[in-house]
Amino acid sequence: MLQSQSNWNFTYNDDEATSQGFSHGLAISDLTERLLYQRGIFSEEQAKAFLSPQLSNLHKGSQINDMTKAVERVMQAIANQEPILVFGDYDADGVSSTTVMMLALQELGAVCEYYIPNRFTEGYGPNEEAFMEAQRQGFQLIITVDTGIAAIHEAEIAKQLGIDLIITDHHEAQEKLPDAFAIIHPKCSPDYPFKELAGVGVAFKFAEQLLGYFPKQLLDLVVIGTIADLVPLVDENRVLAYHGLQAISTSNRPGIKALKQICKIEGTVAADDIGFLIGPRINAVGRLQDANVAVDLLLTTDPEEAMEMAQYIDKLNQERQQIVAEIAKEAAEMVELEGNEAKGSVIVVAKEGWNQGVLGIVASKLVRTFDRPAIVLTIDSNKNEAKGSARSIDAFDLFSNCMQIRDTFIHFGGHAQAAGMTLDVENISVLRDRLNHLASEQLSAEDYKPMISVDASVQLENLTISVIKEIEKLAPFGMGNPKPMFHLKETPVEIRQIGSKQNHLKLAFQQQDKQLDAIGFGLGELYSSLSKQSSLDCVGELAINEWNGKQKMQIVLKDIAVTDWQLFDYRGSKHWQKQLSLVDNQQLAAVCFQSTTINSTALPIPVVQWENEQTLEDVANKGKQIILLDLPTRLGQLSELLSIVRPERIYACYLLENSNYFQTIPSRDDFKWFYGMLLKRKQFNIKQESTKLSKHKGWKVEKLNFIIQVFFELEFVKIENDVVIPNSNPVKKDLTESSLYQENAIQLEIEKLLYYSSYQELKQWLTDEMNQVSTVKEEVSYGL
Repeated sequence: MLQSQSNWNFTYNDDEATSQGFSHGLAISDLTERLLYQRGIFSEEQAKAFLSPQLSNLHKGSQINDMTKAVERVMQAIANQEPILVFGDYDADGVSSTTVMMLALQELGAVCEYYIPNRFTEGYGPNEEAFMEAQRQGFQLIITVDTGIAAIHEAEIAKQLGIDLIITDHHEAQEKLPDAFAIIHPKCSPDYPFKELAGVGVAFKFAEQLLGYFPKQLLDLVVIGTIADLVPLVDENRVLAYHGLQAISTSNRPGIKALKQICKIEGTVAADDIGFLIGPRINAVGRLQDANVAVDLLLTTDPEEAMEMAQYIDKLNQERQQIVAEIAKEAAEMVELEGNEAKGSVIVVAKEGWNQGVLGIVASKLVRTFDRPAIVLTIDSNKNEAKGSARSIDAFDLFSNCMQIRDTFIHFGGHAQAAGMTLDVENISVLRDRLNHLASEQLSAEDYKPMISVDASVQLENLTISVIKEIEKLAPFGMGNPKPMFHLKETPVEIRQIGSKQNHLKLAFQQQDKQLDAIGFGLGELYSSLSKQSSLDCVGELAINEWNGKQKMQIVLKDIAVTDWQLFDYRGSKHWQKQLSLVDNQQLAAVCFQSTTINSTALPIPVVQWENEQTLEDVANKGKQIILLDLPTRLGQLSELLSIVRPERIYACYLLENSNYFQTIPSRDDFKWFYGMLLKRKQFNIKQESTKLSKHKGWKVEKLNFIIQVFFELEFVKIENDVVIPNSNPVKKDLTESSLYQENAIQLEIEKLLYYSSYQELKQWLTDEMNQVSTVKEEVSYGL
């Protein structure tokens, strides 16, 4: 057996997921139809809209509250040549939002500048000092993008300064809204159909209303924030991401082209390219310094300048990666050293000197490492404040729970799974205690285990490259439309570790001429837990691996489980201890049935010598994994062990130095012939004649000696000075009455069942013995 590392949520129901009646018009497979059904798509019209997103399906931005009012104010400023300040945020969504708004205003001829606060000196969002400086520079209109919905105090300051504040944002609104000139926010607009736009999506809607037409030229920017900010890729976000990926793939914008070159992205840009390559590089700027260079990169029209800035950003990203690794290691060590108090239900760690800009990434790493919500804070001793980021698990809503203890924070904002906060240093322990109390009331032990939602179970025989390509039409994948996850139950024909550190797992499944490769990144440690002929339950993403122009089916593994007990077959191997070097010794016990074995085996684990029923208790107490070091002297010994212990894994590690199997028990005719020959000759000299007779009959000498010893035990013959002489009046007996004959028959059967059998034969016998519920059966005596 092997427990899965995550909880598998099978989201489908075979009875419910029957044909919905729209596949005929779309000519799609049953599997793709099921995946659409899983995504709440039940009609042909919905399916067409999902598979072929149309810009015409976008909602009208004029439906957002305050939109008309905000447009009129901006147009007034443009007409009067009033300078306009675009106030953005320092992440990829904020940077792309700022760029979109700046380009729209510049196209309209506005006098405009942008401002992004420094994460380290100003913190997140609008601030009083920045607004006062803007007023001194003559700005009377400020437009926020991707920020501002929590700026209650700053809105009051703007009013006092005579500045009209237009807030465009998408973050969660709190109990009170800022008293701004206008708030453009889908979640604050009851009549707007879609509430989940990214900050750049909201800015784009505003830009569209300002320009008076649909600005397709901005889609290459919109897709960056939409994907990087992890908003649900459904409804409008799906349309914007779908067409945005096409736009960024062919974009002539110098900054985009330079970024793609630095990221080594060629051809079609995928959602993962933005999520793992472009987005992190843009985010890296604001994590280490002010984000102006990222906006300038996207705004510049000079290719040479764009490449210089892209190279600079790439270096910042490398520096960011190093800083993250160092802080994550230090934070994890703090959690381990402080034990349960630090782990709790919610991890809260804090230290002076940690780089505030990367704490969200560090928190994410802690969540993955410890499977619980994590808050990582850096301490500013001068201000006596702690500031940082939080990330959560699926089962724990950070935003709602932190809002219950809002008085703990100086500043707080975010989403269900991610948040930022500032608090007094004295409140760090208060935060830990209060959040742990809330989490302990809401979460069970299973909630801390990562969750994988499985879309469908598939059989290898039904998979084809064309089906996998069809599934890819559900892209772009992301939040709200994750990559479909499939369950596959197969026995691999190949299992091996790959990678320079052997930290990846490579499998291959095959049925007739159809093969499916499997790759499990970071799953290499499971290698020693997988028996080569075990049926595996795998969960992963189907993909097509192309190499040298050849396409092959592949499943990218996310988790593996084995529901049946496993047999690890090292019979006859002299190197089995090396094979077991990676096995967890905590629940492992070795068993030997023969006294000579235990003395010749040096193991770093308990070795139990078979003696009596106490042996069974000893093994049962050691764990659910057993090593069989040698063969039993009776099958009943092993049968008793298996019926009581019922191990999850058995390692068959025995080696036969002297086997009886190929020295088969002589047949009745063999015994008859020898006895007849002896009666005729009256005697047989063992030393002088055994070799010659054995060669004549094609027997091994051991076989001849066995016949003689059985006759001697049954008193059919006597042996004097190595000469065999028949008894004149022997008592009639059956050959099976000889204990020697019986012992050899038993040993022969043991070797046949446990040593020379095939893997499947051995596993079936062991399984049958584990399933015995009645008294363990006695061995059968084999007669002539």
